[in-house]
Amino acid sequence: MAIWLTKLAVLTSSLALSSLLAAARLPDGRMHANMFRSPGIPRAPLENPDAPVVSRNGTELPPYNTVYYFDQLIDHNNPSLGTFKQRYWHTYEFYEPGGPIILMTPGEGNADGYSGYLTNTTINGLIAQQQNASTIVLEHRFYGFSNPYPDLTVKSLKVHTIQQAIDDLVYFTQNVVLPMPGGDQVTPDKAPWILIGGSYSGALTSWTMVNNFWEYFEPIRLHMPANCSADVQAVIAHVDKTFTGKNTTAIVAIKEAFGLSNVTHLDDVAGARKSKAWPYTIDIDLKSALVRNNLWDWQSLQPTTGPNGQFYKFCDALEVKDGVNAPAGGWGLDHALAAWSSYFKNTYLNRLCAGANVEDCLGTYDPTQEYWTDTSIDNANRSWFWIVCNEVGYLQEGAPPHHPTLVTRLVQPAYDLRQCQFMFPEAFPQPPKTAIKKTNKNYKGWNVRLNRLFFANGQRDPWKDATVSATRHTVQSTDQQPIYIGEGFHCSDLKTASGKVDPSINAVQAAALRYFRTWLSQWKPNPKPHTPNTIKVSPAISGKVAVYNGTPKPINAFSKGLDA
Repeated sequence: MAIWLTKLAVLTSSLALSSLLAAARLPDGRMHANMFRSPGIPRAPLENPDAPVVSRNGTELPPYNTVYYFDQLIDHNNPSLGTFKQRYWHTYEFYEPGGPIILMTPGEGNADGYSGYLTNTTINGLIAQQQNASTIVLEHRFYGFSNPYPDLTVKSLKVHTIQQAIDDLVYFTQNVVLPMPGGDQVTPDKAPWILIGGSYSGALTSWTMVNNFWEYFEPIRLHMPANCSADVQAVIAHVDKTFTGKNTTAIVAIKEAFGLSNVTHLDDVAGARKSKAWPYTIDIDLKSALVRNNLWDWQSLQPTTGPNGQFYKFCDALEVKDGVNAPAGGWGLDHALAAWSSYFKNTYLNRLCAGANVEDCLGTYDPTQEYWTDTSIDNANRSWFWIVCNEVGYLQEGAPPHHPTLVTRLVQPAYDLRQCQFMFPEAFPQPPKTAIKKTNKNYKGWNVRLNRLFFANGQRDPWKDATVSATRHTVQSTDQQPIYIGEGFHCSDLKTASGKVDPSINAVQAAALRYFRTWLSQWKPNPKPHTPNTIKVSPAISGKVAVYNGTPKPINAFSKGLDA
């Protein structure tokens, strides 16, 4: 989690739905089961989102799920292209004149269902309640129904970049007229703004890119039950050895045991051609399906998750035998392999694929399948994959040799990047070389140093090693850029409920509240007036573009400040 404010602070939970394609997606929202998990932040569901909201002074306000629209620039580098309707949600339940404005984007997903982040069930609302603030949830461009263009083709996605998303936030703060009394007098020169995010949306405040992000699985390995960790590692080592060997009978036996006999596509084309880049003739789709999906379920855990959490069910299937728990070292390979394959085949596979054909659910080698070719809007997987392929990487692969690993070492970046070619063939005739060095250079990566920037991370978050709390990087916590880490999972520090059950998360949230109280007390308005000026646009779209403070220019909000 990270928080940053114009002349003030940002809170980020760093790596911290309605759907037109719902029928074509898996229960967890992915288009197929071998597409890796996006960071994502957990929703904050409300018991009655349609109910009117009552402010502190007794005024009845619109329900939290009321949708508003902002005229956002299609291209901040070329304002003459006009605007699109960007959705947002807003309340001034706790607002008092002079209070701050708290802005959040959920990031890589349809923003329906995130209106809970307007309330004090989240850190956003806790800060609003303490500081008399108004809260906003802004849908990210190219997600949900906030689309510059009516499709997700390569041509449309040319304006889907990290910088355009940052510029959206800046432009919104400088030009929105909020639907509340005095809502036209809260631009950053007149009122303090706080940007809060978690996961990708938290990373928008401070970016760190990692291409081969094998460390994704390290917090899982270190914090999952020790017996389960030991047995998973034993099974993976065995399967890797089998699949790189010549014993086809043993390979077939493993496929049948896991219910994956029909996963037929091999690496490369049907001939399973060997190359220097990929020396193994093995079923990579099978390996990816087997060894990553059960581990990805860890990302859905929270401190409030009970024993019926999906990941815990997986470990129980391996480690509970005749009502007895395995010792810390696990039951060993023979039992673990039999238990895992039985659970995967007879229980997990149907849940994962929701009854879909196994090849359609897990296969990734048919470029004609709908999940590669469908360019309809409200397809978060496609929108996120564009960013992955171009700018961020975050490929969740096996650990390097001689390091313990929970997942196969045979799934490497070439496997996942090949999917970029299938989804965006016009952009990637060859597997892309993701521009992570450029992204890190532009946004400073682990070297970011900003005033009034609060980082909150979790020890059990699989994305921890893509944050300033990464194990292999040391970033000093300071009073102007404090770094706090609790025992949370992914974005746990965003939820009030997490702080109620985990003292370490409660301490992180309390620290954030202290820092914002201090930083906000130091904020002063900018005496430079916010005067309107005319944006030159083509006659065809002149009626669509509002008159704002001069011609917008690309601004890196987090190196120059929202008041730049």
